Amino acid sequence: MDFLTLLQVLDSTVRLATPLLLACMAGLFSERAGVFDIGLEGKMLFAAFSAGAVAYVTGSAWLGLIAAIAGSVLFALIHGLASITFRGNQLISGVAINFLASGLTVLIAQNWFKQGGRTPSVFSGGRFEEITLPFAETLGSVPIFGPIYADLISGHAILVYIAFAVVPISAFVLYKTRFGLRLRAVGEAPDAVDTAGISVVRLRYTAVIICGVLCGIAGAYLAIGLQAGFVREMTAGRGFIALAALIFANWRPWYAMGTCLLFGLLQAVALRYQNIDLGGITLPVQLMDALPYILTVILLAGFVGKPQPPRAGGEAYVKER
Repeated sequence: MDFLTLLQVLDSTVRLATPLLLACMAGLFSERAGVFDIGLEGKMLFAAFSAGAVAYVTGSAWLGLIAAIAGSVLFALIHGLASITFRGNQLISGVAINFLASGLTVLIAQNWFKQGGRTPSVFSGGRFEEITLPFAETLGSVPIFGPIYADLISGHAILVYIAFAVVPISAFVLYKTRFGLRLRAVGEAPDAVDTAGISVVRLRYTAVIICGVLCGIAGAYLAIGLQAGFVREMTAGRGFIALAALIFANWRPWYAMGTCLLFGLLQAVALRYQNIDLGGITLPVQLMDALPYILTVILLAGFVGKPQPPRAGGEAYVKER
């Protein structure tokens, strides 16, 4: 593999890892607060539809992003209402969110646009265009560093840079602020937080809303950043892969970023190299496409060590009288 090919694969890795990273950080906030969320997939999917539909109608990528966040937060609040207020089973609520989003997006898209459950293609203005960073063209001719800066670091949509900025921001908020300390405490010992006079319900709803915002950005990136419109089931299991990455990273932001990049790399390799010949044995394209999901199964099977989730995760808090 020559240097140019390597850069192209890494560039694809960054683009493909972006929605995974945003969804992973979304799950991090929610689950650190004790609200397990397997509905990341559904929130991303509904956000992608909202972004594609609104961006097509208005011709504005930013309005599409706002619609995606609003739609995702709405689903997040539904999950919060079921699991926090009514103390329902968080896993069942997440599954319901996924099924609801899967059905609603196709139904509404078909009713509005009559294109088989997808939105019409979004053109310039309705999509987030690639950004050329300062001095990218000037430094492009510099050996090694120039192509890395011009072709790998520069040239992405703004949502890509937001996604990678979310990682240090999340780490700072969770581990260096009072809010982060309280949020993590809610996921470990909500009774102690309640005893200190802090509202467990308010903190958990805050975490769920943050989760909805980040899932909204992830869905918007899929529809009007990575692609040019919404197609049915376009999340393609990314929400579940993000959840697997979060578990593998043991609910830590920087490790989660590395895991998401690993998944993105596998997807990039699978897209670029089809029907690989290994000394007379040809690997079918289906096997290459399945690589990220195979890794997900391996991680969830526990071959990478025993994860340590928040101790109060998945449990509804009942205030003692």
